[in-house]
Amino acid sequence: MMSIEKTTVIEDEKHLQKLIETVQLDATESKQSSVKKIAVVSKEYAFQFVIITTLFALWGIANDLTTPMVSTFKKVMPELSNTQASLVQFAFYFGYFFMALPAALFIRKYSYKSGIILGLLLYATGTFLFYPAAHYQSYTFFLFSLWIITCGLAFLETTSNPLILFLGHKKTATQRLNFAQAFNPVGAITGLVMAQFLVIKEIKSDDYSPEAFKALTSNELAAIRENDLEVISIPYIGLGLFVLAILILICFTKMPKTPQEDKMSISESFKKLFANKNYKYGVIAQAFYVGAQIMCWTFIFQYVDNINKTFGLELTATYYNIAAMLLFLLGRWVGTAIMKNTNPSKILMLFGIGGVICAAGAIVLQGMPGLISLICISIFMSIMFPTIYGIALKDMGDEAKIGSAGLVMAIVGGALMPVLQGSILDLGGSGFSDIKFFGFITEVNFSFILPLICLAVVSWYGKMTYKTI
Repeated sequence: MMSIEKTTVIEDEKHLQKLIETVQLDATESKQSSVKKIAVVSKEYAFQFVIITTLFALWGIANDLTTPMVSTFKKVMPELSNTQASLVQFAFYFGYFFMALPAALFIRKYSYKSGIILGLLLYATGTFLFYPAAHYQSYTFFLFSLWIITCGLAFLETTSNPLILFLGHKKTATQRLNFAQAFNPVGAITGLVMAQFLVIKEIKSDDYSPEAFKALTSNELAAIRENDLEVISIPYIGLGLFVLAILILICFTKMPKTPQEDKMSISESFKKLFANKNYKYGVIAQAFYVGAQIMCWTFIFQYVDNINKTFGLELTATYYNIAAMLLFLLGRWVGTAIMKNTNPSKILMLFGIGGVICAAGAIVLQGMPGLISLICISIFMSIMFPTIYGIALKDMGDEAKIGSAGLVMAIVGGALMPVLQGSILDLGGSGFSDIKFFGFITEVNFSFILPLICLAVVSWYGKMTYKTI
């Protein structure tokens, strides 16, 4: 009898031990499952994510509606040099540098939502100023209007990027920002299509050869200029009306409250930021990246014009720029997917190397092979802005608001670099192949040495941060 009871107890103990092991295994699997199932976007903030993501598309439209205007203003106002025409990008992107810090201080004092509303108001105001700019036929007025637009965009970018980081788990923050930024190229493509079909195809200045244009009477030239400047202004005014509609929607959207309990002084924020190597070098890398992006997407028009002239072709630059945008969009989606299992810094480094190789091809190769290389740079640039942003702001608290301003101010690279590239095009005259480097590389090809250098800096930043995040 005693042996039977003893056996029963032993079996019960074994059963209990198995039960404990099963519970522990289930708990472990449940924990692993919960880690794996961390959503990129929190369900709680799904609607807000959609609305904020719309803003990413909105500044994409403005950016790439403006990009072809460097070439367009040169045609409508042939008295402009390549350097003067590139001031379109200087005026546009200098607004980011000028307004980013005030924007950060504004949202720090008030709220992200207030920053978005003010940004959209400035955006719309800048677009509506195109009407008097066209009326007075003032290039300076157009530049001022573009600057006002980007003062608004500075508010939107300073606000939207860190806000996206808050709309979910911090482990998926960089992936979430890449996902949101993936909709920026959608806006960019929309802007390019608007530029091609509403502006470039409609301006009359492009219907004449340089010789025929010079032969026109002063009255004929005045009529053409008046028409073309009005054509340029119409898409911007229409965009302004759309921005106002988004503004109304934002006003009625409840935004999440971000943590304020660890709010520090401005001086403390700056001190903490300057002590952060990843952040400091991230600002530098961001400036070089934006410079590379704007140069590649702006001077593709001159690159194609030179191919047409050299090889007797009739290529349409906008279509190739749209192809670059589609590759950019593809690269952004692929890069975001890869980041699920790969260190973002490693991806940034490898994509930077790929961009350098393609930039070298755009410089050395002539004709279509060079153009294809130039287009392919966009694949590798695709993940750079949000990835640098996410790495630079990783594990930041309240200082992320000021930190975000520094990264948006870095967009000034898009203001400075195109002017430098335009000056390279002016080395031998107003043409694009007045002189040749090493006996075969034209000015316009050689000018892409600047994007190559910029992308090398980005790759270096990825390598530098690889073991620190």
